[in-house]
Amino acid sequence: MSNDTLTAGVHIWLVMWKAARSVEAHALRNVEALELCYSDFAVLEALLHKGSLPVNTIGKKVLLTSGSITAAVDRLEKKKLVERGADASDRRARIVHLTREGRKLIQAAFADHEAAMEKAVSSLSSAERATLTRLLKKLGKNAQQLLEAAPEEEGAATKRKSRT
Repeated sequence: MSNDTLTAGVHIWLVMWKAARSVEAHALRNVEALELCYSDFAVLEALLHKGSLPVNTIGKKVLLTSGSITAAVDRLEKKKLVERGADASDRRARIVHLTREGRKLIQAAFADHEAAMEKAVSSLSSAERATLTRLLKKLGKNAQQLLEAAPEEEGAATKRKSRT
């Protein structure tokens, strides 16, 4: 493969996509072994690291829709892992917080997950991890800025061609 091919945007995307899918599969397998679905794990992890949060804020942080976050919080509340409470500053909002059982479960689950993720990235040195993180952030910010600058631009040529 030529150097131009290795540095082409489409090749970078393909390599990144395959790597992300593999690491994600590793993460999901670990979470499932903890007997939690991914969305429940994500909610508990957000509460562990961010503290009590309004339902809609949790949804945004863990990338769940309004309906999905409500269902996840309902499941966790039924298992007595979280509780909903009133928001002192907004009577319409509900704040979710970990129960004692929820905190105990997610602390142990997160420790297992953290170890599994360390194993997944163990082929990278500390310097490589730092470089990868810096480059992925740079790439992600640029891609997001491009989307925000011209949200309808991508794929326009394909749409035009399919109409003719």
